[in-house]
Amino acid sequence: MLAGVWLLYFCFGLSMAALAPLVQPITHELDISHVVMGGVFGSWPLVYIASALPCGALLDRIGVRHGLFIGAVIIALSGILRSFAGDAVGLFAAGALFGVGGPLISVGAPKAISLWFTGKSRGLAMGIYITGPNLGSIVALSLTNSVFMPATDGDWRTVLLGYGLFTLVSAGVWLAISAHRAGRGIERQVDGAPPRSQLLVFADLIRLRAVRIVLLMSIGIFFFNHALNNWLPEILRVAGMDVVRAGLWASIPTAVGIVASLIIPRLAIPSRRLAILLGLFVCAAGATVLLQSTSEPGLMLGLIVQGVARSTMITLAILVLVEIPEVGPTKAGLASGLFFSAAEVGGVLGPLTMGFITDLSGGFDVGLQMLTGVCAVLALLVVGLWRHERQHLRADER
Repeated sequence: MLAGVWLLYFCFGLSMAALAPLVQPITHELDISHVVMGGVFGSWPLVYIASALPCGALLDRIGVRHGLFIGAVIIALSGILRSFAGDAVGLFAAGALFGVGGPLISVGAPKAISLWFTGKSRGLAMGIYITGPNLGSIVALSLTNSVFMPATDGDWRTVLLGYGLFTLVSAGVWLAISAHRAGRGIERQVDGAPPRSQLLVFADLIRLRAVRIVLLMSIGIFFFNHALNNWLPEILRVAGMDVVRAGLWASIPTAVGIVASLIIPRLAIPSRRLAILLGLFVCAAGATVLLQSTSEPGLMLGLIVQGVARSTMITLAILVLVEIPEVGPTKAGLASGLFFSAAEVGGVLGPLTMGFITDLSGGFDVGLQMLTGVCAVLALLVVGLWRHERQHLRADER
């Protein structure tokens, strides 16, 4: 089951990062500006905002087996339709379709893990499955221009079509894996709980102060990640690298993130989880400063530091959310839907704002400085969550 979740999340990362290394040929062929391309990057997060919450409720109803399969099929169709886009509108619409399938994967994955794992093993399992999108991003960023584009005579449409077909095959693999009777048995145990109105569950969750803080945190995390991840190859190209080298270097944070995802979530037991999360936000801020460097060692260090932070920030934030006592596995689907629905507000605004500032200022430095400020706000939210937990503990002691 963990391997199946990992495979679908790999396809998620592959599809999400597929456009970033293809900015130059796409903008040239379709004659679109950086601002418009930023809007294309933000198309699927825009739809994601509206679809994540109902997708979370749907997963709690139909189960992760069918929910994840449907999500993977929709992501595959999005990739295939991208390859046929004839203008910016077509590209935007195909990307928006990803925003319907994406939530079923990103919301279903933590729900599946919360069903199958407990305690320290839950943190490790989350760390393992989050390497899936990281590796998918590595393939897209490092191999698109160095392997797949040359193999297809520079045809970006064929590359995107191949990514879509691979995702479609992976959906079938997941359906076969999850057909095991043990997987169905776990879901039946949860289904045996008395059903409640999703609106009432939503109201219960949103009333919790800790949930509201985590939701605000998710917006900042995704603003940072989507802005930096989508524009990173261009940031490096503007710094003086050719497109192949920029794609390879842009995959460094993802490679580092894989190692970090296997180590940090397991270490982040509840007693020190917020302290580690604060440290990750400091790392993220340091990356935005270092990426303004004109020297390759400075850029390399910035990419490494970014890699430590990028995926583990999301993993720890979700862990904090699903382990809030009033949430638990039975509400994990809707709670995760809330998380990603709020988060993708940042996912939309991040790349779009970065593209706008780049066109306005003529470079990426001002945009990177803006991201430093976002990291400072995230650090303040961690402090607020820590104070809330302290107050909650004192109230329980009384």
